[in-house]
Amino acid sequence: MLRYYIKTTEALKRLRTDQDGVVSFEYIIVAACIIGAVSAAFGTGATGAIGTALTGGIGKITAAFTAAV
Repeated sequence: MLRYYIKTTEALKRLRTDQDGVVSFEYIIVAACIIGAVSAAFGTGATGAIGTALTGGIGKITAAFTAAV
C-alpha cells in the first residue's frame, strides 16, 4: 500500500511541474464548461429553449412534407 502511495505522490509531483500536464487540465476545464453550456442551452430531455425551438421546427417540416404528399 505504501508503494502505491509513493508512486502516486511522485506522479502528482511530476504532473505539477510538467507544463504539458497543465495544458491537459485546461482542456478538461474547457470541456466541462462546454458541457455545462450545452446542457444549459438544450436542457435535459430537450426541454430547454433551443430544444423546444428545434422540436417545433422539425414538427413544422414534418407537417409540410405530410401536406405535400
